[in-house]
Amino acid sequence: MHKRISKSVLWLLTLALILSSFSMSALANTSSKQQAKELKIAEIFGDIEMASKAPTTVIVELKEESIVEAKHKGKKQTKQKLATERGKVISELKNKVSNAEVNREYDHVFSGFSVELPANEIPQLLTTPGVKAVYPNVEFNVTSIDEATPIDPEAFSPHMMESAPFIGSDLAWDAGFTGKGITVAIIDTGVDYTHPDLAHAFGDYKGYDFVDNNDDPQEGPGQYHGTHVAGTVAANGGIKGVAPEANLLAYRVLGPDGGTTEDVVAGIELAVKDGADIMNLSLGNTLNNPDWATSIALDWAMAEGVVAVTSNGNSGPDNWTVGSPGTSRDAISVGATQLPYKVFTAKTTSSDGVSYTSSAVQGYPTEEALLALNGQDFELVDVGYGAPADFDGKELEGKIALISRGANIAFVDKASEAKKAGAVGAVLYNNVAGSMPLIPGMAVPTIMLNQADGQALLAKVDDVTVLFDIAAAGEVGETMANFSSRGPVTSTWMIKPDVSAPGVNIVSTFPGESYAALQGTSMSAPHVAGAAALILEAHPTWGVDQVKAALMNTAEDMIDPTTGKSYAHNSQGAGSIRVLDAINTKTLVAPGSHSFGKFVKDTGRQVERQSFEIQNLSKERKRYSFEVEFTGNPDGIKVMTSNNLNVQPGKRQQVNFNVQVDTSKLKPGYYEGTIKVSDGTKTIKVPTILFVEEPDYPRVTGAFMGKEADGSYYVGSYLPGGAEVIEYDIYVYNADGTIGGFVDTIGSFENASAPIHEFNWDGTVQNGINLPKGQWVLGVYVEKAGVTEYKAYLVTKN
Repeated sequence: MHKRISKSVLWLLTLALILSSFSMSALANTSSKQQAKELKIAEIFGDIEMASKAPTTVIVELKEESIVEAKHKGKKQTKQKLATERGKVISELKNKVSNAEVNREYDHVFSGFSVELPANEIPQLLTTPGVKAVYPNVEFNVTSIDEATPIDPEAFSPHMMESAPFIGSDLAWDAGFTGKGITVAIIDTGVDYTHPDLAHAFGDYKGYDFVDNNDDPQEGPGQYHGTHVAGTVAANGGIKGVAPEANLLAYRVLGPDGGTTEDVVAGIELAVKDGADIMNLSLGNTLNNPDWATSIALDWAMAEGVVAVTSNGNSGPDNWTVGSPGTSRDAISVGATQLPYKVFTAKTTSSDGVSYTSSAVQGYPTEEALLALNGQDFELVDVGYGAPADFDGKELEGKIALISRGANIAFVDKASEAKKAGAVGAVLYNNVAGSMPLIPGMAVPTIMLNQADGQALLAKVDDVTVLFDIAAAGEVGETMANFSSRGPVTSTWMIKPDVSAPGVNIVSTFPGESYAALQGTSMSAPHVAGAAALILEAHPTWGVDQVKAALMNTAEDMIDPTTGKSYAHNSQGAGSIRVLDAINTKTLVAPGSHSFGKFVKDTGRQVERQSFEIQNLSKERKRYSFEVEFTGNPDGIKVMTSNNLNVQPGKRQQVNFNVQVDTSKLKPGYYEGTIKVSDGTKTIKVPTILFVEEPDYPRVTGAFMGKEADGSYYVGSYLPGGAEVIEYDIYVYNADGTIGGFVDTIGSFENASAPIHEFNWDGTVQNGINLPKGQWVLGVYVEKAGVTEYKAYLVTKN
């Protein structure tokens, strides 16, 4: 039993919303006095609650290799053989589990099927001959972070689409590359292929709808995400996408409530079969783990020559926040940047003559909207933490919303709710000491105050008006968006994202004949997909690794304005893409980033080996030199490689290098480095990373609770690295949003495997009392590799 964290500390824990509601938990470890014979079972990813009778969908991978996997292993495989082997497994399973229902079958980039069956029957599946692995059918959602802001057609201007020219698309168009002849698959919520800016990109065959199971991938009712993404890739009308003459295919895998693995894998597979050159997946979840069926499908799609581009997620700015499929080993994961923007000062004065010295601009939708606040007196309306319910019954039309930081509500969501309520702006004050980050692209102009100033204004909110004096004070270059998820990836320890691209206030197509602004890594990924289309048109013989290397090798290093130094590799990847530079590069270095993994020896030196390939694309022999630097030049890390290398024109050559780490001279943590490859004229920077001792990944990244069909409850958490000890506590959730008294520990377990742990709970607490329905706080305590972590989550008992 762990030593419980004191209540005074617990009150400081951040509340978080439920992240998901699918059923998985650990296979129970049993023991017996008599030696038992171990049964050979399939590998299982994600923990599954074997005691539950609830219908559960899982993805089954077969031992029989997919068509693409077999091809790349030099083996012969046919659809008929796969169908036969798959049929045997399904038949055997149905003999064991009569009510097992197969939903989808896969054979091209993934060999297997999805099936719904009672969770307590999954052991039958694990022992069925021919089954290699079983994966959870995890939920995926779009990776934009707020609702679209439609633009009045009368106010629309094509000049608003600034992001495509910023990455050099217009320069590529001038050079004759527009994406013509290249097909990009949009795996998303569907696409409004009737939009005037998109109709040119679709032929008679438009793709497939896996939500409604028909051949019409039109954007779903009330949805718009896929249409916006498609416009960034290939719009050609009122605005121009990055590759305005590319062809599009649409695969609807996300409905109004998101989608699941079984449909995403099906979309990937069909896109490859349909001959797509590139696929864009602006979707994801919060699970930082590379070993999912989706990743396998993407990796084999890349092997088959389809450039797979995926968003990195919107859970930044902390490390380890990248989610699947951004965690894929081979796909190009994309972070979000903010285009250069002006910096403003903001003086805030209340009508009683008090000025608030901490006043500063946090974010705004347009300069015009921000400056429109000048010189007017505005009424203030207190809306608490800015949750949707906080606006109920309050009149905010033409007023300023006064909002407190906190309650685990993102800054952008607070501003979005203020806009929905009719507010023309917001004053957002801190609920703790310290500063708040700049958030470009807020839905309404937002002025931030520190805790003391905010409390002072709150105390007289009904008695004063406020006046703003806002003025330009300089410009900031391209920066990483605060929301953009950061790496590394657990297990593989890879740097993610691979590259970054604009993702804040991106104007693109909207269903009907409209346009809208959105932000998120969902908006960044299609910039890279469009750039890949331009590159493939310019270099039709290039493979996926060359496209990826070109984008990474020529990316622009970005400077964090708060430090004056380059952003970490785990924030920006190789940097912000520049498409014409990628097209014109004369050298490719692949892979474009490296991870040396973990160094955990207690004494002596540990050596790890890596290699990369240099391709000389010029017509002249090039002599390359190499230099490796780790940030801060730490004593204890030594890299050994060739000093110089000659590569003939049009040839490739392998470069081997070793890293020697003396952990006795290094503090635990991660160390970033850069491999500089120079031909005497240009230098390519290859990001690299290594870890000393067990990495500092979060031991728990989320929790959930839901009701089973039999009236019991499934309770669980997300564990990127598993847990040696895990406990679940229930606390009272107070009406004011704080954590109340301890109720009971409802579960205590050892040796829980990654990445998901779940157990079945009867709904009772101490002395068999049935816990009343309503909102409660679920505290999750985890021990792993000498690190303890305790987090609190807001859950609902129905």
